[in-house]
Formats: sequence, structure tokens, C-alpha cells
Amino acid sequence: MSADPCPCGTGSPFATCCGPLLAMERQAATAEELMRSRYTAHVYGNAEHLWRTWDGRTRPEQVHLDDTRWLGLEVRETVAGGPDDRTGVVDFVARHEGGELAERSEFTRRGGRWFYTKEIP
Repeated sequence: MSADPCPCGTGSPFATCCGPLLAMERQAATAEELMRSRYTAHVYGNAEHLWRTWDGRTRPEQVHLDDTRWLGLEVRETVAGGPDDRTGVVDFVARHEGGELAERSEFTRRGGRWFYTKEIP
């Protein structure tokens, strides 16, 4: 798995892309990087990564994953969310066997860490 291309679509190997984030070896530097790691967590069924990267003010008590087979990710737009920003927005489409999930998500950086905050309607 570590030498395979990362499911998040960057073209980088999992071991140098989202792998270190899922293994808690480092934090995401940007909102987009966090969003990509969260997509990868869905692909690999890593609910722990989803829970710990979800803003405590908006996250559920537990994160439940289903058996969706994810097929690809396209980031359509990123607004702010850089290493020096406090907030960011990532607009993406995640494709799966049953169709696709399009979402515009808000991210917040607190204490030097990025967190998924909520979907923006």
C-alpha cells in the first residue's frame, strides 16, 4: 500500500502523501491537504483519522463509515487554507460506485492544526 499511488489523486505515493497524516507522523500543512487525507481515510476505512481531524465544535460523537467503494477525487477549487491562513474552503467531487459526492467544505486552523469544520450549503 505505501508504494501505491495515493488515492487522493495527487499522483504521489501514499507513503509520502496522505500516509504520514493518517499515521499521525505529521499534520496537514493546508486545508486542501487535510481534505485529501480525509478522502483517503474514507478509502481505507480509517474512522480515527476522520474523527481526530473534525473540529470538536461540529463533529459527531462517533464517525461511522459505510462500505462505499470510492473511485476518485477531484478538487475543483481551494479558497485560502494555506499554511498562514486561519480558515479555508475546498470544493471537491468524490466519485464512488453509486455516483458522486460534491461538497464545498470549510476548514479551520487552530493551534497550528487544520480541522474539517462543516459542509457549506
